[in-house]
Amino acid sequence: MLVHSPMPPVADASPELRVAPRRHSVWRRGLVRSVERAMAWMGGRALYRRRHLAAGKFVVREESVRLERLAPALSGFTIVQLSDLHAGTFLRDGDLAAVVEHTNRLRPDLVVVTGDFITRHWTEALLVRADLARLAARHGVFAVFGNHDYRDRAEARIVASYAEVGVRFLSNQGVRIADERGAIGLVGVEDLEESKSLDLRAARDGLAPGEPEIALCHNPRGAPVLARAGVGLVLSGHTHGTQLDLPFVRRAGPPHPGLRLELGATTLLVSRGLGVIGFPVRIGAPTELVVVRLERAA
Repeated sequence: MLVHSPMPPVADASPELRVAPRRHSVWRRGLVRSVERAMAWMGGRALYRRRHLAAGKFVVREESVRLERLAPALSGFTIVQLSDLHAGTFLRDGDLAAVVEHTNRLRPDLVVVTGDFITRHWTEALLVRADLARLAARHGVFAVFGNHDYRDRAEARIVASYAEVGVRFLSNQGVRIADERGAIGLVGVEDLEESKSLDLRAARDGLAPGEPEIALCHNPRGAPVLARAGVGLVLSGHTHGTQLDLPFVRRAGPPHPGLRLELGATTLLVSRGLGVIGFPVRIGAPTELVVVRLERAA
């Protein structure tokens, strides 16, 4: 694998990607926190692990994506996507064991984590580090930040901690994934709401022209801009698939555009994720691994 180290990002060099951050009232935040504490006291973490993270309880969602300019020998290249872990009250050390084991059995070429490692404090990222350290892929494990990951503004601590176990964050950065079969450009952009800078140019700097590009972008609202830039596949999360897919309730979370959208020659895949916010419950939005197999477009 060849890794490119790009130039330092320039603040908001890609303003078209910026999205206004969502802010909730003190009353709403207090209510959610109170419910969360009550659910934790009643065994919410054990319930969530048993019903949503145990072997056979999470969905293994398989997607086939055709990419223009993909080398013929790379047909079948496999990417496994994890997203929205939200370590903290309901997800901690050991809870992702079955997810990691299943991922490794797939023998993927690449594993990606598309943000929201934490819920409220940066130290929560350490709660799932041992589980994620066991992920294995031919070309390694890459990640981007989600909007929650900027709490405490301790991104550098999270990056350093995960580097020790082989997980590399792409913060407005790109890498060229290459072997004897061909090459793919992998781009990671910072979160559209909470990051201090967004720079798609820097993220793509150094990638080889004419090779297919895949982007990790936590918020799916960045997909149209990435599509116009020529990225062939965008992997996102953020929405939890609404988490509680019920009338009125589903509006409480960020807008969910659907699981798969075709934007011209670009495919957007939105993961429903593995963690939860507030309630250790999912209705109509199961936890999932997304398994992407690349094919060459005609």
